[in-house]
Amino acid sequence: MFTRLAILLYGLVSYAIFTVSFLYALGFVGNYVVAKSIDVGPASNVGEAIVVDLLLMSLFAVQHSVMARPAFKRWLAEFIPAACQRSTYVLLSSLILLLLFWQWRPIPAPVWQASGIAAWLLTSVHWLGWLIAFASTHMIDHFDLFGLRQAFLALRGAEMPRQSFRTPLLYKVVRHPIMLGFLLAFWATPAMTGGHLLFALANTAYILVALQFEERDLIAVFGATYQEYRRRVPMLVPGLFARRRNEDRRPVGAPR
Repeated sequence: MFTRLAILLYGLVSYAIFTVSFLYALGFVGNYVVAKSIDVGPASNVGEAIVVDLLLMSLFAVQHSVMARPAFKRWLAEFIPAACQRSTYVLLSSLILLLLFWQWRPIPAPVWQASGIAAWLLTSVHWLGWLIAFASTHMIDHFDLFGLRQAFLALRGAEMPRQSFRTPLLYKVVRHPIMLGFLLAFWATPAMTGGHLLFALANTAYILVALQFEERDLIAVFGATYQEYRRRVPMLVPGLFARRRNEDRRPVGAPR
């Protein structure tokens, strides 16, 4: 019972740190409320800023992708209980994000500046992106995605149910609505600076590459079911290359 309680506490702490990092991300990307954001912080030369910012984003990308691979999960299972794996992934991702926010070097050179109705529209799309990303986690299983479900099942001594494949709501429109939401939030801004553009470009490149590995893992798990889903539903852009628009009525799983 002590071990089960420790796993639950670990999961709760990991989730709390994720919540802090997510809320800070809202202010960081949009330059709202927080003292240090994507465009606000100590001045540095452009060369230093580019190198530091790319290293920070690369650190996040490597951790985020490597720890999501099945081979790494099997290796990690030799050292920590399975119920802690997702919480560990979430914890390290959140801590690296907080490191990125702390050490980010702004590049304030303007790229574009919108005003009036254009600024209002871009701001609306920005917040729509965050809403899509967050809501999409609840369309599958938010608490499973962030490790709490595993911790509570461990507390009860219950086995993790077999992963199912389902396509609720936005997952019928695009295969990766969480990533679509992030892309909208990163790119839709009325005031694009050099640092913000670097952030958006690097994260877009990472998302496009990481999704290839994720889809390969999903095909390995769900086989022909996921391949058929890929054939019918576009990856990120609704309607692009979609061959059919029939709703998928079969049960389907979460990303990663």
